[in-house]
Amino acid sequence: MFFRRLVTRLTVSAAMSLALVAAPSFAATATDDGLTVAAVTPPSRERMRMNQRVFDSVWSEVRTQYYDPQLHGVDWNAARRTYRPLALNAADDRALYRVLDDMLNLLDDDHAGAASPAVARRQDGLRHRRAAIGLTLRPDPEHPGDYRIETVRRGSPAEAAGVSEGWRLHVADGGWSPEQEVVEGRPLSLVFVDDDDRRHALDLTPVIMEPQPAFVADRSRPGVVVLRVDGFEPGLGSWMGAELADLPGDTDVVIDLRGNPGGRLMEAEAVLSCFLPRDQVWATRTLRSGRQIELSAAGGCGTLDTPVPNDVAVLVDGDSRSAAELTPAALQEARRAVVIGERTAGAVLISQDTRLPDGGRLTLSRSDFVTSGGVRLEKRGVTPDVEAVVTRQDRLEGRDPALDAAISVLSGETALADPAPAL
Repeated sequence: MFFRRLVTRLTVSAAMSLALVAAPSFAATATDDGLTVAAVTPPSRERMRMNQRVFDSVWSEVRTQYYDPQLHGVDWNAARRTYRPLALNAADDRALYRVLDDMLNLLDDDHAGAASPAVARRQDGLRHRRAAIGLTLRPDPEHPGDYRIETVRRGSPAEAAGVSEGWRLHVADGGWSPEQEVVEGRPLSLVFVDDDDRRHALDLTPVIMEPQPAFVADRSRPGVVVLRVDGFEPGLGSWMGAELADLPGDTDVVIDLRGNPGGRLMEAEAVLSCFLPRDQVWATRTLRSGRQIELSAAGGCGTLDTPVPNDVAVLVDGDSRSAAELTPAALQEARRAVVIGERTAGAVLISQDTRLPDGGRLTLSRSDFVTSGGVRLEKRGVTPDVEAVVTRQDRLEGRDPALDAAISVLSGETALADPAPAL
């Protein structure tokens, strides 16, 4: 949950320094038996120095800033002894950031992760014209190191090549991986695995593509407005306030948070202020020090002075994370909205970003979070009031059972059982 962009500068003490000497280099590969280490070409002296700075920044930030001072029982000094030599001898960003993620995975925290400089730049340029092949990827837990294709953008090189949603991008050693740059006109040699486990070796050439909007309002259905939110990004509160202003009271509101990875806390607060009374407490955050802070609706929904009275449904799925979980949970507990879809991801700690010395980014949980009802959503997620699963075949054929269910419930055509707890 990227609630605030926090850039810190860390000083590495003399006790943490390590002489950089020419030594055999190793690459770490995750296997079922743990880490397999193979000799590779030694990195340059400059590369090793930067690897050291990046690793020590990550390790120190976790030790001093992680929301749980006990680090979930992980022996962080032992982790340093294990992973630091591997990090220093990483030949490139791909190898370095794999080592960092392997170490951060010890925390068993979905918010703890490191993004390479190339990935961080793509994240920063998400809403700008940029070179792209038109794929949205997510790590594939069944095939470590590979990625599952979530969406294929229309009019993109990926669509023209016949790549399909649900395929797997196989990241072979020496080939392109998401940790590397995407440059206009520079072909990427990629290997995809389809639904029948057939391999497709394709060369895709990135082109400059216009950014897709983070927020979209769909008023094509009578009596309902669907507000699609891809991320809790700057401007969301103002945009939602504008969309809700002067909305007739008999118009139903559907907020679509499916696939939403979260975002800024202040934008989540603004969204909640569109529907909850001012000063209504909706959650409590607990800092590393143990100090607790109540979160309450404080206004900020654009130009709206008071919450709107319209009936509301929120769509969620297993890829709704962070702010896209705390928002439906708060509305559900307040009996202000019906939540429809699938149980959310259960990744609801409050995190901040730290810029790393090479331009990469560390995301780290800084606070714990419970709802106003005392429910800790981390590792649990939000249980929808109405379950509605949308299959890949539904999407390919243009069906949306979850949206249909939301409209049916809001219109009164479908009776709603007792509201589900936010567990």
